[in-house]
Amino acid sequence: MFSSMDTAGCCKGIFCGLSMGCGGGQPRAALKWMTRTGVVTGGDYFDRELASDGCKPYSLAPCAHHSPPTSKYPQCPEKEYSVKCQKECTDTASGKTYKDDKHKAKAAKSYRSIAGMKTALMTTGPLAVAFTVYEDFPAYKSGVYKHVHGGQLGGHAVNMIGWGVEDGVDYWLVKNSWNSNWGDNGFFKIAMGECGIEDDVTGVSF
Repeated sequence: MFSSMDTAGCCKGIFCGLSMGCGGGQPRAALKWMTRTGVVTGGDYFDRELASDGCKPYSLAPCAHHSPPTSKYPQCPEKEYSVKCQKECTDTASGKTYKDDKHKAKAAKSYRSIAGMKTALMTTGPLAVAFTVYEDFPAYKSGVYKHVHGGQLGGHAVNMIGWGVEDGVDYWLVKNSWNSNWGDNGFFKIAMGECGIEDDVTGVSF
């Protein structure tokens, strides 16, 4: 597993598609950054108690983003998180230095067709996608999402992991980044062609 902290902290500015860390970024630029500079290892927030969770495990506690607060996901702080580019391992149990732990990706590739996206999902794994979020999306619970009402809230980057058909509707299966209390255990299905879900798609291979 590779470090979100390393990517958010160090993939910034003009060399990373003008990405702004926790303030938002360009998935395609982040994956291309991994081909140039590499990325270190690091697990999710709830993996931190493992004997070794990679060089830079995720350190920012998840919160109740678009979902009611719970003991696992408390109320989100008023101020947005911020991550600095620190070129050192925060988990010394990994046994490696930051430089030695860097893994360079072989290639980052954009996809323009549904057939190409399906092939990539089967052969190289999840795809980074961006889509337009509308006011009715945060209330999603289950089923295949289609925009029905409300204006645009902005863009959002997520992980596409598969596809299927439900009630005759072709959909993409997507992992959201908010928390597992939101949506369908943190996942959602979105109709193919909806909200620009196929307009900005990139995969990476190591």
